[in-house]
Amino acid sequence: MQAAPLSTHNPAASQWKLQDAKTQFSALVRQAVAAGPQYVSVHGKPSVVVVSVQDFQRLKATKAKPKFTDLMRQSPLVGLDLDFSRLSDTVRDTALRD
Repeated sequence: MQAAPLSTHNPAASQWKLQDAKTQFSALVRQAVAAGPQYVSVHGKPSVVVVSVQDFQRLKATKAKPKFTDLMRQSPLVGLDLDFSRLSDTVRDTALRD
């Protein structure tokens, strides 16, 4: 069974059963390149998605982790005068059991 062409409004059209994906792998790859992501299910549960290299590179680029310094610069606390001084209290005595 070959998946129907993918419609941007009908993601179910890109569903493949594992057995069909194995026997028609070339068609699955062509469909991923031409029409977008193809979903493969195992025992009726979605398991993997086959995507074109172009789609993968685009997704990979958008999921890059921001640098810590960039996150700190975007903090809503930037510019606030925060007090980071420590208390100079001594350590309190504690009673330990024997």
